[in-house]
Amino acid sequence: MHTGKLTMFYMATSLAFTAGGIILLYLLWNAVPSSNGETLNAVAFRSVIASLGLSPGLSFTLLTTVLVLEGALLYVAANTGLLGGPAVLANMANDGWTPSQFSSLSSRLVTKYGILLMGIAALFILLWSGGIVDLLAVLYSINVFLTFSLSLTGLTLYWWKHREHPQWAFRLGVSVVGLIVTSSILVVTLAEKFFEGGWMTLLITSAVIGVCLLIRQHYRETATQMAKADHLLSQLPATPVAIPPTLDPDATTAVFLISRSKGAGMHTILWVQRLFPHVYRNFVFLSVGAVDTQSYGGEGSIEGLKASVHSACDYYVNFCHQNGFAAKSYEAYGTDRIAELTRLSEQVHEEFPNSIFFASKLIFVHDNWLTRILHNQTALQMQRILHLQGMTMVILPMKVD
Repeated sequence: MHTGKLTMFYMATSLAFTAGGIILLYLLWNAVPSSNGETLNAVAFRSVIASLGLSPGLSFTLLTTVLVLEGALLYVAANTGLLGGPAVLANMANDGWTPSQFSSLSSRLVTKYGILLMGIAALFILLWSGGIVDLLAVLYSINVFLTFSLSLTGLTLYWWKHREHPQWAFRLGVSVVGLIVTSSILVVTLAEKFFEGGWMTLLITSAVIGVCLLIRQHYRETATQMAKADHLLSQLPATPVAIPPTLDPDATTAVFLISRSKGAGMHTILWVQRLFPHVYRNFVFLSVGAVDTQSYGGEGSIEGLKASVHSACDYYVNFCHQNGFAAKSYEAYGTDRIAELTRLSEQVHEEFPNSIFFASKLIFVHDNWLTRILHNQTALQMQRILHLQGMTMVILPMKVD
């Protein structure tokens, strides 16, 4: 928290100093828009260099060098969006706004194809705008101040809900003032620049928001269906036994990759017991708690996440013990579920060499391209990873209406 505050302070100070210095240059050298398409920075620096009394050739070289350095700085700044994009996609995926496979930062889908997706979108905007700076500035400013307004709205609501904090009134006031300022700039920009590219910005942004809302709605409907399965299958008795069966590392072992749904986990266990009766002596469960922004304070916490994961693992282990099977569970926590599951799988395979991994995938009655994109990616990625390492993994279906 302290480091974050210092970082924000230094960034605000440096940006304010830079912006103030540029405005001062404009005023001192009377920089005005050029008719030949030069930026105000180019006009200002040309005037500054001309006042030095250098030769024309040296002045041109110096101006070119300054503009090249400025362009390089802008190039680096533009790439920060591509660098931070995968992390934003991962956070949105954890909250259900984008496909869940984007939550895996170790996957090429996020780190490579995610960047390619944003790059292609940026190239499309550049080609559509024809590289016109005025139009790109409108596109940029509207989305920037929309982001600021949404962020400050969330911050305002946060401090309103946490009025028990000693300094809530001051921080709420700061958030409200910032929200008023950014919202005012957003409204004015939309009104003044609507026919100069603002309408296209609204169209593109609304389309992206609409897709995210569609994805979130689908995940909520699926969660409702899975909750019914959880309620039905979690009623099976699973109380601790006094003397649990002993694990045999050399015996055949069924390893289950468990998600947050108890219904899906129990469905997979029952399938294995029905398809392979008396084959597996050991039952091992792997579960990974996804650590995201909601896990730190707020509504949730790391302790709550650990308690939830541990409770689910205990339920599976106790169920197997009651049915006469030796069982054990492994837990891990991290921002990348695929990476943590891979690490646990390698650890378990070393301890139980005669093991086969099992996971479930959802089979929808009304299947379409959206359901195929939004679901079952974790199981498919894990199957590919384990197969490449010489391990066997079986994916079992689970029907969803």
